[in-house]
Parts: sequence; structure tokens; C-alpha cells
Amino acid sequence: MASSESPQKTFMDETAAAKQKAIDDWLPITSSRNAKWWFSAFHNVTAMVGAGVLSLPYAMAELGWGPGIAILTLSWIITFYTLWQMVEMHEIVPGKRFDRYHELGQHAFGEKLGLWIVVPQQVIVEVGTDIVYMVTGGKSLQKFHNVVCPNCQPIRTSYFIMIFASVHFVLSHLPNFNSISGVSLAAAVMSLTYSTIAWVTSLQKGVQPNVDYSYKSKTSSGVMFDFFSGMGEVAFAFAGHNVVLEIQATIPSTPETPSKGPMWKGVIVAYIVVALCYFPVAIIGYYVFGNAVNDNVLITLEKPTWLIAAANLFVVIHVIGSYQVQFNCFLVSLIIAFEFVSPYFSPWKKCL
Repeated sequence: MASSESPQKTFMDETAAAKQKAIDDWLPITSSRNAKWWFSAFHNVTAMVGAGVLSLPYAMAELGWGPGIAILTLSWIITFYTLWQMVEMHEIVPGKRFDRYHELGQHAFGEKLGLWIVVPQQVIVEVGTDIVYMVTGGKSLQKFHNVVCPNCQPIRTSYFIMIFASVHFVLSHLPNFNSISGVSLAAAVMSLTYSTIAWVTSLQKGVQPNVDYSYKSKTSSGVMFDFFSGMGEVAFAFAGHNVVLEIQATIPSTPETPSKGPMWKGVIVAYIVVALCYFPVAIIGYYVFGNAVNDNVLITLEKPTWLIAAANLFVVIHVIGSYQVQFNCFLVSLIIAFEFVSPYFSPWKKCL
């Protein structure tokens, strides 16, 4: 009896493995596994460093010097540690790779419960992030237009958002995650560039007359509300972990050279860049302007005009790359959600 079931079980295992391979070859994240460690570096920078860095001086104004620096430092350390955990868990089971969050969730919570816990949260985060990037890209494009052509007829923000969205009609047709590596690299360089422009220009401007480092709100309830708001802004600035497993999935792996080696090397470089972007902008921006800083430090910096225009254009280029990194992962999450919710509608059956 056992001897007759063993070949059948082996055949079923081979069939399941072949089916999973066909799915992986079709999905945009895992269809190409030839990424290098530096792909991990700039993908992680692009996923994490967003336009939220420009609001960090405003978050410091809401938090104050001591709590602000403490929360900023703790956020950097905690997210660095949790990212290391994700890298280690990618191949925690010998011979298997958890290429997507829902797979790790299913391993931890079970086949069905894991999907219910992970997929809705990941979809909400990715959709929300892409909406923020869409609005940020449109507003930065509008700011660039207004600075370059102050006498031109005003154009509605919604039109600039549509212009920003039209770029993604083209980029969204790229076949897999590695094919957007050039876009992601450009985005990572832009993030470092506009962050540097923000803090260098602030430093050059010098501490403003009558700078005030006290809390904006004068009531205890208002101070508490601002404090939690500042914590939220810092938390948003350190987002990006929702695509870590997908980034590591693009790196080749063997028992001799597992993917966590090059992935971790890229993460270290990425977090050095994150520190170079976040801490100078937050501390110098608040030091120069105090609680008078805007929620986007580039708005507070009105001159030199050409530099502010360039910085806004760099923000646009950056969020184009960030949008694509999030969007690729969102597509996979959406397909998994459809597969789970509706067993009669399986988008990938055509490829099998």
C-alpha cells in the first residue's frame, strides 16, 4: 500500500512544484532572479526614502528637540533591525524561499488565516502609498511649473496629477521587477540629491531671526495631538518594509551562496543613505527655521529659485521610481487576493 502511494505522492509534489514554478516565472517579481547586491541597495532606498523626508523638520517642530531626535534615532534602529529579520526569514525553511509576504504569513498562521492577515494589510499599505506618491508627484510638478514660470496661467493640481500618472502608463508595461532597476536607481540618486539640496540650502540660509523652538500649540491637548502627528510623520518616512521580501526574491540563491548575503550588503548601504538623507534634513531644517517650518521644507526655502525648482523636479523623478516599486508588488498582492477570494477566477491559469 505504501509503495503504491509513494510514487503518487512524488508525482503530486512534482506537479505542485512545476505549477508553482510556472506561476513564479509569470509574476513580475520572480520572473527574473539575476539581481546583484546593489539592486537591493537602490531598491530599498527607493522604497523607503520618499517625499516624507521633506516633512521631517515639521515633525521635529511638533515633537521638540529631545523627543524628536530620540524618535528619529529609534525609528532608524528599529526598522534596520526588523529589516534584518525579514532578510533572515526569507529562507528560514531549508529549500524554500518566501518570496512574498503572504507566503511567510501562511507559514506562520496557516494556509487560509495567513492570507487573511497579510494580503489585506499589504494591499492597503501599497495602495495608500501609491496614492500619496501620485499626489506628491503632481504637487511637486506643479511647484516646479510655478517656480519656473511664475507669470504663466495657473493650472489645477489635478491636471498635474494626471500628467504624473500618464508616465506610469508606459512604465507599468515593463515585464518584471529587474526591468525597472534603471528607474529605481535614478529615483535613489534623486532622493539623495533633493535631500542634500534641502539641508545644504537651509544651512546656507542660516538661522532665521527670532527663531522659536517652542511647541506651536499652546494647549496641552494641542501639544499632545501634534506629538502624535509628528510620530506619524516619522513613521511614514520610515515606510518601505512592505516590499523587502519581493526585493530579495529577485536575487539568485543557492545552498552555498544564499540570497541573504548580497541582500544584507545592499541593506547596509541603503540604511547609510537613509541616515544621510533623514538626519541632516530633520535636524538642520528645524535648527534653521524652528516651528515656522512648513510641512514641506522646500516650500519654506523660496530661494534660490533655480535650486528649488530643480529639487522639486528631483522629487518628481524619485516618486516615479518609488511608485513603480510599490506598484509591482501591489499587482502581485492583487492577483493573490483575486485567487483567494474567487476560486472561479484565476488570472494565472492561462499561463499553466
